[in-house]
Amino acid sequence: MGRHREFDVEKALDAILCVFWSKGYEGTSYSDLTEAAGVERPALYSAFGNKEALFAQALDRYYERYLDYIPDALQKPTSREVAAHMLYNAIDLNTRYPKHTGCFNITGLLAGSDGAEPVRQMLIEVRARGEALFRERLERAKAEGDLPETAKPDALAAYLMAVLHGMAVQAKAGFSRETLEAVAEQALAAWPTRGS
Repeated sequence: MGRHREFDVEKALDAILCVFWSKGYEGTSYSDLTEAAGVERPALYSAFGNKEALFAQALDRYYERYLDYIPDALQKPTSREVAAHMLYNAIDLNTRYPKHTGCFNITGLLAGSDGAEPVRQMLIEVRARGEALFRERLERAKAEGDLPETAKPDALAAYLMAVLHGMAVQAKAGFSRETLEAVAEQALAAWPTRGS
């Protein structure tokens, strides 16, 4: 019986994250994963579990390594600054890596087979938690008088998420950074302010 090849689990997870980011959950094969990790399938299973578990770990890693701008955005003094920070940082992330454009948690699995339903639900829950964070921040902005009385924090949070998600899909389709920045500028032009 041969010995299992030793490998760096952290580096392997980073490489696997990039494969899922590029190809999505269902577009990624086990051979893609073993090639990225540099190990055979049994070692991959031993270290990470099945494909679904591996995707979940890659998603956690994505939030840990690439979405640190979200907590920063939520600390901005005005709701418009929150939105601007989110939009421009998302554009940067969505276009920074030519081999894996877009957003991992948007393009990872928008639609899929019945077998991928747990992964689709995982991504829906992650996005819902993000929207809830923005909604809470916008409710605070309204209570503080930063947003007009007529502002609807739940609709604004959904609007921001819709623009962010749309830009991620557009980046995956090859839209340029400049085009996405124009979208962000348009979204911010429509953002309600106290005087509006």
